[in-house]
Amino acid sequence: MDKNKSADISFFEKYLTLWVALCMVVGILIGKFTPAIPEFLGKFEYANVSIPIAILIWIMIYPMMMKVDFQSVKNVGKNPKGLYLTWVVNWLIKPFTMYLIASFFFFVVFKAIIPADLAKDYLAGAVLLGAAPCTAMVFVWSHLTKGNPAYTVVQVATNDLIILVAFTPIVAFLLGVSGVQVPWDTLILSVVLFVVIPLVAGVLTRISVVKNRGEKYFNESFIPKFGNITIAGLLLTLIIIFSFQGDVILENPLHILLIAIPLTIQTFLIFFIAYLAARLLKLKHNIAAPAGMIGASNFFELSVAVAIALFGTTSPVALATIVGVLVEVPVMLTLVKIANDTKHWFEKPAHETLKKQ
Repeated sequence: MDKNKSADISFFEKYLTLWVALCMVVGILIGKFTPAIPEFLGKFEYANVSIPIAILIWIMIYPMMMKVDFQSVKNVGKNPKGLYLTWVVNWLIKPFTMYLIASFFFFVVFKAIIPADLAKDYLAGAVLLGAAPCTAMVFVWSHLTKGNPAYTVVQVATNDLIILVAFTPIVAFLLGVSGVQVPWDTLILSVVLFVVIPLVAGVLTRISVVKNRGEKYFNESFIPKFGNITIAGLLLTLIIIFSFQGDVILENPLHILLIAIPLTIQTFLIFFIAYLAARLLKLKHNIAAPAGMIGASNFFELSVAVAIALFGTTSPVALATIVGVLVEVPVMLTLVKIANDTKHWFEKPAHETLKKQ
C-alpha cells in the first residue's frame, strides 16, 4: 500500500513544502531587487484581478475540470449533506469566528504592540477575508486531496451565488460600515475566469478525447500527462504574488507576523469544524476534504478589492487582506497534508463492510 501511495505522489508533490518556501523567497527577492518585473506584470490588471495570476490559476484548475463528469454533477443532489455543511460553515460560522478571533488578538493579546485605531483597521481586513469563501484556489486544494471534482464544482458554484446576497450584509453588520458595495466587476470576472471558462474548456476536452480515444485512454493516459501542471502553476503564482508584495513584507515584518497569527488560527479552526463535521455526517473523504478547504481558504481577490475600494490602496485594511493572501498557500498546503494523512478516518472498517455483505 505504501509503495502505491508513493508512486501516486509526483516529485513536485513530494517536496512541495520546499518548493513553496523557495518560491516565496524568489518572489520577495524579485520584488526587492528587480521591481520592474512586478511593475510590468501589475499593468495587466482588470477589475482588481491580475491577468497573469488569473492565467496561472486557470492552468492550475483546467486539469481538474477535465475530470468533471456531468453525470456526476446530476448525482450531487442525491447526497446534499456536503453542500449543506459548506453553506453552514461558510456563512453561519466562519465570518463570526474570524471576527471574534481577530478581535481577541488585535485588541487583547497584541494590545501593547498595536494601537487601537490600527487594530480596528486590521480587524476590518480580517472580516473581509472571513466573509468571502474561496472560488479559485479551492480547486487546487481539492485536486491535491483527490477530491470529487464534480461535487467541488457545485460546492464552489453555490457559494458564489450566496456571496451575491450574503457578503455585503455580513460585512456591514460586523464592521458597522455603511455603504459597503460589492465590486460586481471583480466578482463576476472572477467567477467567469475561475469557474465558467475552465469548466467549459475541461468538459469539452473530456467529451472530445473520450469520443475519439475512449474513456480508458482518457483516464489512464491523457489525464496523467497533466500531473505536474497544477503544481507548476501554483509555484509560478506564488513567485508573482510574493514579488508584488516584496516591499510590503520587508517593511512590515512584525505586523505581518501579528496579523498572520489570528488568520492562521482561524484557518485551522474552520477547516477542522467542517472536516470533523463531515466525518460525523459520514461523508466520503473526497467530499469532506474539499468542504474543509472551501471554508478554510478565502476569495482574496474580492477581499482585497473591497478593502481598496472602501479604505484605499495604502490602508492597513488592505495590508491585512494582503497578509491573508501570503498566509493562505503555506497554511492550506499543511491542511492538504493533514487531509491526505487522515483519509483513513473516512474509510469504513473492514468488519462493517463484511456485515453489510
